[in-house]
Amino acid sequence: MSATAKTTVAVSDVLAARIQNRSARVGVIGLGYVGCPLAVEFAKAGFTVTGIDVQPHKVNVINAGESHIQDVSGEEVRQLVSSQKLWATTDFSALSELDTISICVPTPLRKTKDPDMSYVVSACEQIARYIHPGMLIILESTTYPGTTKELLLPMLEEQGLRVGVDFFLCFSPERVDPGNSNYQTSNIPKVLGGVTPECTRMGALFYSQGLKQIVPVSSTEVAEMVKLLENTFRMINIGLANEIAVMCDRMGINVWEVIDAAATKPFGFMPFYPGPGLGGHCIPIDPFYLSWKTKQSGVEARFIELAGYINGHMPHFVVDKIQNALNDVRKPLRSSRVHILGVAYKRDIDDVRESPALDIIHLLHRGGSHVTYSDPFIPTLSLDGGQHIESQNPLTACSEADCVVIVTDHSSFDYSAILKASPLVVDTRNALKQFKSDKIVRL
Repeated sequence: MSATAKTTVAVSDVLAARIQNRSARVGVIGLGYVGCPLAVEFAKAGFTVTGIDVQPHKVNVINAGESHIQDVSGEEVRQLVSSQKLWATTDFSALSELDTISICVPTPLRKTKDPDMSYVVSACEQIARYIHPGMLIILESTTYPGTTKELLLPMLEEQGLRVGVDFFLCFSPERVDPGNSNYQTSNIPKVLGGVTPECTRMGALFYSQGLKQIVPVSSTEVAEMVKLLENTFRMINIGLANEIAVMCDRMGINVWEVIDAAATKPFGFMPFYPGPGLGGHCIPIDPFYLSWKTKQSGVEARFIELAGYINGHMPHFVVDKIQNALNDVRKPLRSSRVHILGVAYKRDIDDVRESPALDIIHLLHRGGSHVTYSDPFIPTLSLDGGQHIESQNPLTACSEADCVVIVTDHSSFDYSAILKASPLVVDTRNALKQFKSDKIVRL
C-alpha cells in the first residue's frame, strides 16, 4: 500500500472514529435561524459545539444560557451551556481546534438580483487560515449550483491539503421552516452531497449522529440544485395563485372559494394560496440564484422572472385594494389612518425579513396615509430612513383606524373582536373566512 493510501485511510478513519464516539469538536459559523438550531441539536447529541458569529449580541445571549431564536428553547440552551456542551465566540481562531464546521451564514441578493457571496467568502477565508488534516467542512447557506466547488474548494486547497484525502467538503441545504412545530432541524430529511464520494460518506456519517434521516446525493451541484428547486417550486406556484387572485378580483370571483373547491380533487392538484407578497429569506430570494446562474450559461429563466414580477407586484395590488376600499366609503388614501395587523413575513413568527408588510407600509406612507401596526411578535419595527414605530394594542388601534389591513394572520389575533372594532377591513390572508360582513374586502 502506498504512503498516500495509508494517509487517506488514517485521516478518514480517525475522523470517523471521533464522530462516532462523540469526541469530534463541532463548529457552526453563523448563529441565526439555521446555525443556532443546528448547534443545539449536535450539542444535545453529545458533541461539544462551538458557535461562531460576528455579532457579539448573539454570542453573549447564548453564553448567558438564553436563546435568541424563537424555535430554540431557552431552557435547552441553558442546560447545554451549563454542561459545557455549547458555547459561542466571535473569535475565529477557535476553528483551529475544530473537527467539523458547518457554514450557516446569510447569502442575500444584491439590488441587481445577483448573489452576494461576501459572507460565505469571509467565513471560508477564516476556515482556510485554520484548516488542518481531518477537517470536515459543510456549507449550508443557500446558493447557486457550483458554489462549493468553484468558490470554496480553491480557497481551502491553497495550503496544499487535498479534498477527499486530507479534508472533506460537502454541501447540505438548510430546510428550516420557522414556526413549524412538526418539522424542525432534527426530523427534516437532510440532503447532502460531497465533492468526492469520501466527502459524502464523512458528511453523512456526521449528520446521522444528530439528525434522523440523511439523503446522500451524487455531488455538491445536485445538493445545491435541490434547495433551489424546492423554493422555486413554491415561488412559481404562489405566483400562479397570486395571478389567479388578480384575475378573480377583476371578474368579481372569490379566489379563496375557487382554490378550496379545486383542492377537493384527489389527484393532479396541490393548493397554493395568494397573499400580500412573499417574505422570508428563502422563497423571495433563492430562485434568483438559479436565474442568475442560468444566465451565465445563456439560458433565460422565464418562469422565475415572471413569478418574481407577479409576487413582487402584490404589495402594490394590496395598496390599490386599500385605496379602492377607502374610496367606496368616501375617504381618500391620503391622510387616512391605516392600521396593519401583522408585519412578520408569516404567521406566528418573529421574523420580518423580506416581509411584504414593509413594502405595503412604504407604499402607504408614500400615498400620504398615517400608518400604525400591531404584531405580538414584533414590538418595534424599523422602517426606511431610520424611523421606528411601536406595535399598538390591536383593538384600540383598529377602532381608531379608517381601514384595517390583515397582512399576517397571527393565531393570537381575536378576529371576531377585530372585525367588530374596525370600520373597514382589507383581508389579504382570508383570516375572516368564517365571517360575512359588508366591512370586509377580501383579496
